[in-house]
Amino acid sequence: MGVIGIQLVVTMVMASIMQKIIPHYSLARWLLCNGSLRWYQHPSEEELRILAGKQQKGKSKRDRKYNGHIENKPLTIPKDIDLHLETKSVTEVDTLALHYFPEYQWLVDFTVAATIVYLVTEVYYSLMKPTQEMNISLVWCLLVLSFAIKVLFSLTTHYFKVEDGGERSVCVTFGFFFFVKAMAVLIVTENYLEFGLETGFTNFSDSAMQFLEKQGLESQGPVSKLTFKFFLAVFCSLIGAFLTFPGLRLAQMHLDALNLATEKITQMTEATFDTLRLWLIILLCALRLAMMRSHLQAYLNLAQKCVDQMKKEAGRISTVELQKMVARVFYYLCVIALQYVAPLVMLLHTTLLLKTLGNHSWGIYPEAVSPWPLDKNLPSNTVYPELPSPDGKMKVTVTQITVALSSLKNIFTPLLFRGLLSFLTWWIAACLFSTSLFGLFYHQYLTVA
Repeated sequence: MGVIGIQLVVTMVMASIMQKIIPHYSLARWLLCNGSLRWYQHPSEEELRILAGKQQKGKSKRDRKYNGHIENKPLTIPKDIDLHLETKSVTEVDTLALHYFPEYQWLVDFTVAATIVYLVTEVYYSLMKPTQEMNISLVWCLLVLSFAIKVLFSLTTHYFKVEDGGERSVCVTFGFFFFVKAMAVLIVTENYLEFGLETGFTNFSDSAMQFLEKQGLESQGPVSKLTFKFFLAVFCSLIGAFLTFPGLRLAQMHLDALNLATEKITQMTEATFDTLRLWLIILLCALRLAMMRSHLQAYLNLAQKCVDQMKKEAGRISTVELQKMVARVFYYLCVIALQYVAPLVMLLHTTLLLKTLGNHSWGIYPEAVSPWPLDKNLPSNTVYPELPSPDGKMKVTVTQITVALSSLKNIFTPLLFRGLLSFLTWWIAACLFSTSLFGLFYHQYLTVA
């Protein structure tokens, strides 16, 4: 008679695993510290002095006395110096100095735990087929999405704090671009873009009006269609702004990874199409996760790439600036990892929510899958019949909660979730594709090699 039952046990077990095991065995740490990623160490000032042929012999020319005081100017070296950076495998000790490493580790490890809970719950539902239990894996998926959005928001606000640079303008520009794009997509008839959003909203509005009428309230609906689409477009513009730099960074890493690669890899029903689409998104997410280390290594190679580019320039550069140029690549590694993983997590768990809340199936069947059976006229006493027992008040309370949840289920139907989550899944993928495509064009044709 429990509202959650076995799922609560699964959640408690997973919470215990996260507390006891993940601090010692972490997928996030393994992805960075398994020995395959190598980062470039910046040379010391003494090494640069030797390379520049400026070994200390008495006083340096940069030390000049003015009124008894010595003015120390930073050491400068020619930009075309014969410099070769040394590499070192990324270790757990190295990650302690990385920015955003705790946020990266928490997001990845919590996503793994949430995905395991979701898979176990799917197996439980397929075998036991419970009808009166709340699917607690949905809470895990929503938490993953909230953590991913929070991390992306934090990274975006970091760009707004930078005074010198065009990052703020890029975010604002792409935010307005995605707002206009979302409004244009939302006004297009579903004869061309079939998300099921119109059908879902109509179903939601009618169900809400019926619910309010049963409560003795008169209403034209919870919200108008125009208002609903406007707020949805605003939300989509924020997602697009958050995914701008992850998409641009992915494009640059993809181009660099392709240059490093030695080998190049070159009628159904509506229910079947929906199922295949779910599997395709999950497989593409798995493929991108498998390519994570190669992309991160391509990013770490930017240190040597910057040094090679510096050698082609004339003039001099201070040793401190050269060391900063090399070191900041590694210290920024976890930010890049978050920009790589967070959109992937958002897309994956939005897809999982679409499957569960939209009542889709993992199997491919020739016939369409029917929506959740909903009986709006089902009396409450048929769910839990009254039984004379000492804890009768508790059973009445559980019955009231169950009836309230059933009423909400009659309003927030699978048709609504299919339309809304189908659109959000497509939007996240479209934002990543748009920003990555722009990044490919920019880094391939607009940047100076």
